[in-house]
Amino acid sequence: MTTRTPTLSSAFATLLVAISLAPLASAQAATTLTFAHAHPVEDSQHLAAERFAERVEERSGGELKVRLFPNGQLGNDQAMIAGVRGGTIDIELSGNPYFSGLVGELNVLDLPFLFDDYDEAHRVLDGEVGEDLLARMRDQDIEGLAFWEIGFRNLTNSRRAIESADDIQGLKLRTTPNPAHIAAFKSLGANPTPMPFAELFTSLETGTVDGQENPVSLIRSANLYEVQEHLSLTAHAYTAAPLIMNKRRFDSLPEDQQRLLREEALEAARYQRRLNQERLAGDLEFLKQQGMQVIEQPDRASMRDKVAEPVRNEFVSKHGSELLEAVKAVKGVEN
Repeated sequence: MTTRTPTLSSAFATLLVAISLAPLASAQAATTLTFAHAHPVEDSQHLAAERFAERVEERSGGELKVRLFPNGQLGNDQAMIAGVRGGTIDIELSGNPYFSGLVGELNVLDLPFLFDDYDEAHRVLDGEVGEDLLARMRDQDIEGLAFWEIGFRNLTNSRRAIESADDIQGLKLRTTPNPAHIAAFKSLGANPTPMPFAELFTSLETGTVDGQENPVSLIRSANLYEVQEHLSLTAHAYTAAPLIMNKRRFDSLPEDQQRLLREEALEAARYQRRLNQERLAGDLEFLKQQGMQVIEQPDRASMRDKVAEPVRNEFVSKHGSELLEAVKAVKGVEN
């Protein structure tokens, strides 16, 4: 039997097939990262997550893709954080209070009346203090990418208007599991009841709790106005939202992709913050139109006097004063 030498035309055909399959091979080589969070798709967190996913894919030339799972599809906040630590979820976004059980020092960001405005909070989160806090997560198999935000928390309830600290006494309020939040409301005479955000609407609807505390944007996007009558703009605490990634997964990526993820995480954080500011007035007006009774200037001083110092002292007794002093130093830069 004679063995034929491939002709020029057959060799050329083979080359064409190889070229045609190259895009498929490239697509198969792309890395897809799962990104989970608990907020509705209307919320600024999801809009920023979409932007993050688009820019990561674009800048990586399709080598990195991000698949989004919003609205608690992969579990509540604590379950999703556990998923990141265990490697079943790549990227996750939750409020800072859900991390303080893993890294107690993060609780500094949740101290009541710590920040006077958004600019103060952003300077702290995007600077050395924020970098230090994110780095402390590495011992928990977590790589912190950037701080996004929940925002300044305001009180809602179904029982009465809250004009001063005295009006909070006796209310059963859903809180995060954060020690600072729980201690603050105990100091105000409320009954703080920690529970996952995914359970909040039903708990308000059934009267399991009287009220809750979240930013205006989330009160709207989560339809909490349907089961809450009173809103008081207490701005009693600011809540950051760490964007985290499984550390082993992050370390497995090339350095240029690691750098890209960090850069886009911070860019998306700034985008989300702008969205929150742009939507604030409209969100508040919407809540009024839905029938919420809004106290725009409650006596915040009466609340601060009862909670700020004792809760800060409790934090210092557990974690020392170094972090708190570092936050104060950054706050004072432009004061």
